[in-house]
Amino acid sequence: MIAAFAFYVFAGILLVAAGMVVTARNPVHSVLWLVLAFFNAAALFLLAGAEFLAMILVIVYVGAVAVLFLFVVMMLDINFTQLREGFQRYLPIGATVAAVLLIELAIVLGGWTLAPQSGGLRAAPMDPSVSNTVQLGRILYTDYILLFQAAGLVLLVAMIGAIVLTLRDRGVSRHQNIAAQIGRMPADTLEMLDMPSGAGIKATGFLRPKPKELAPADDGARDDQGKGGH
Repeated sequence: MIAAFAFYVFAGILLVAAGMVVTARNPVHSVLWLVLAFFNAAALFLLAGAEFLAMILVIVYVGAVAVLFLFVVMMLDINFTQLREGFQRYLPIGATVAAVLLIELAIVLGGWTLAPQSGGLRAAPMDPSVSNTVQLGRILYTDYILLFQAAGLVLLVAMIGAIVLTLRDRGVSRHQNIAAQIGRMPADTLEMLDMPSGAGIKATGFLRPKPKELAPADDGARDDQGKGGH
């Protein structure tokens, strides 16, 4: 009874948070709603006995992906007015993509069939003497080891491609020339001056003029000080 009640509570909050991710006007609020959706999905995984997936969802997606989304959204200077103006323009394209996705989901669900041994698996989903993490590791690294390695290879290629695309030499960056720094002479960077005692910086000819906008205020302040002194 308690498990069923917790399932409906977490599932309801998950649906509301997922809807707010799409409908929220502020992207920062959308990311925060996404974090709430991840936590409730992790709670549903715990109720289903998949504690490994629950921890992965919290640690990887909430602790890394969602926080990265939040930092990127907060650092970008997004013009929300201009962003909302293009909503009507791209609405037909978005509706077309949504219709295609709905048709594909309908085809997948329509052709879904249960395996003959699914009834027995529901009665005994896993061996209680072996943890969920151990069983998942056995399946990944025995039955699906080639697919697991292929997925890792695809992610590695994507990471290398992203690094190559972002590290282009645009010709505007300044590079450090260590050989020129080491080989320079003291006469090229230093100038020895014979300064008389008490001369100050005026003897070198480097004067720091007073800003024009501050000059009247300073003169008025001096006049007020002078009047107060008299």
